[in-house]
Amino acid sequence: MVEHLLRLKITLLRNSVRRSPRQLVGLAIGALFSLALVGLGMAGLLALRMDLELARTVVVLAGATALLGWAVVPVVMTAGDLMLDPARFSTFAVPMPQLLTGLALGGLIGIPGAATSVLALATVGTWSRSAPAAAGALLGAVLGVLSCVVLSKVVTTATARLVGSRRFRDISAVVFLIPLVLTGPIVAGVADGIARSGEFLPQLARTLSWTPAGAAWSLGGELAAGSYGAAALKLLIALATLAGLALCWKTLLQRALVSPPNAGQARKKNGGLGLFVLFPATPTGAVAARSLSYWVRDPRYTGALIVVPLMPVLLFFQSSQTGTYAPLLMVGPLTAFLLAWAISSDVSYDSTAFALHVATGVRGVHDRLGRALACLAFALPAVLVFSIGPFVLLGDWDGLPGMLGLSLGVLFSGMGLSSAVSARYTVNVPLPGDSPFKKPPGNVAQTLAVQFGGMGVLVVLVSPEIALLAAQWSTGSPVPGWINLFVGPVLGLALFGAGVRLGGRWLDARGPELLAQLAVHR
Repeated sequence: MVEHLLRLKITLLRNSVRRSPRQLVGLAIGALFSLALVGLGMAGLLALRMDLELARTVVVLAGATALLGWAVVPVVMTAGDLMLDPARFSTFAVPMPQLLTGLALGGLIGIPGAATSVLALATVGTWSRSAPAAAGALLGAVLGVLSCVVLSKVVTTATARLVGSRRFRDISAVVFLIPLVLTGPIVAGVADGIARSGEFLPQLARTLSWTPAGAAWSLGGELAAGSYGAAALKLLIALATLAGLALCWKTLLQRALVSPPNAGQARKKNGGLGLFVLFPATPTGAVAARSLSYWVRDPRYTGALIVVPLMPVLLFFQSSQTGTYAPLLMVGPLTAFLLAWAISSDVSYDSTAFALHVATGVRGVHDRLGRALACLAFALPAVLVFSIGPFVLLGDWDGLPGMLGLSLGVLFSGMGLSSAVSARYTVNVPLPGDSPFKKPPGNVAQTLAVQFGGMGVLVVLVSPEIALLAAQWSTGSPVPGWINLFVGPVLGLALFGAGVRLGGRWLDARGPELLAQLAVHR
C-alpha cells in the first residue's frame, strides 16, 4: 500500500506537469533555482568541517529554521500538498499505519522535500572527520527530515478547514506581501544582527539543541566533541519529538477521515446592507459602497492598502542607509500616487461583473464619482498623515506647505486621470477569486503602454506643483511653498472634476465595448 501511494503521488505530479506547458516551465525554473541554492548550501556545509563550534551553531540554527519553514510555509502560502489529500481516502479502507507512512514519504517527493533531504544528508560531510560523528549526523538528518515532514502534515491537517476557506486564502495572500515588500530591510537587519551578535547565536544554538527544534540536528556535533551522554539525551528528545508528532498527526488524520473538511453545508449569515448604510441612497452612493467593499474584501485591492503603511518603513530604511532623510519627506506624494493610480484599473478588476453597471443604466459620471469617492474615503486621511508625519518627526516645518500641496495635487489630479483612463482602456489583471500575484496572459505591450503612458501624463498634470516645490528648495523662500499649498488642491480638484466628467462621457459611450473587452480577458 505504501508503494502504491508513492506511485500515485509520482503519477499525479507527472500528469499535472504534462497538462500545462507553463507548469512544466515553472517546475524547471524552480528546480534550477533550488539546485543552485542546494549546491551553495552543500558547499557551505562541507566547508564547516574545519571549525567545530561554527559548524554546531550553523547546523542547529539551519535545522531549526527548516523545521519552522515546513510548519509555516504550507499554511501561509495556502499551497499545501493536496495531491494526496487525506479527505480523499475517507471512503477507502486503507490501514492507518500504511496511510501515515505513505503520506509521510510522499511529502518528500517534490522540490522542497528533495532539497531538504539533500541538505540534511550534506551534514554527514560536515561531521565526516570521525565515524561516530558521521553516523550521528546521518541519524539526526533522518530524524530531522521526518520531523519536518510530519510537522507539516500535522499543521496542514489541523488547519484544513481554515485553509479551505476563501477568506483565509484572501488574507494570507495579502499578508504575504509584507515580508515581500520588506525584503531589503529584513535582509539588512538579519545581516547586521549576525555581524553584531557575538556570542548570541552560539548560545541560541546551544539552547535550541536541547529542544525539539534542534535536538536531531545537534547529534553529529555532540559526538564530534565526545559528549556521548549529551548525544544520548538529545537522541531521546528527537525520537520523542517524532513520536509525539506522529501520534498527533494520527489523531488529526483519523478525525479528518471521519469528518472531512468539506463535509456539511456552509452557513450563510445575513450581514444586512453592510457598507451601503454609510452612503446615501443615490447611484453615486451605491457605486461608492460597492467599490469600498472591494477595497475591504478583495485581495487585489487590499494589497495596495498593505503596501501603503510600509512605504514610510522603506523610505526610513533608505534614509538611514544614506544618512539623509530627504527621501522620507516624499512619502506623502508617493502614497498619493499609489492610491490615486490604484483605481485606473477598477473596470478591469470588475471583470464581467461590470455588466451590472451596463444593465442598470448607471450614468457614467455617477459611476466615476462613486468609485473615486470610495478611494478618497481612506486615501485623503492617509495622504494627510503621511505628508505631515515626516515633518513632525524631523522638526522641520518650513517645507510642509509645499509638500502638502504637492501631495494633494497628486492625489486629486491622479484620481481624475484614473477615472478617465479606466473608462477608456482595459488591461489584463488577475480575475476575481484569483491570487493577486497571478500573472494573466494577454497583451503585455498594451498594458505597459497604458500604465506608463498614464503615469507620464500625471507628471505633466502636476508639473506646476513640482515647479513650485523646486523653486522653494532652490531659493529657500517659503513663499513658493505657501503658493503650492493653494495651487495643489485647487488645480487638483479642477482636474479631478474634469477627469470624472470625461470618464463619465466615455463610459456612457463605450459601456458595451468595455464589457466585450472584459469578456475577452476572461
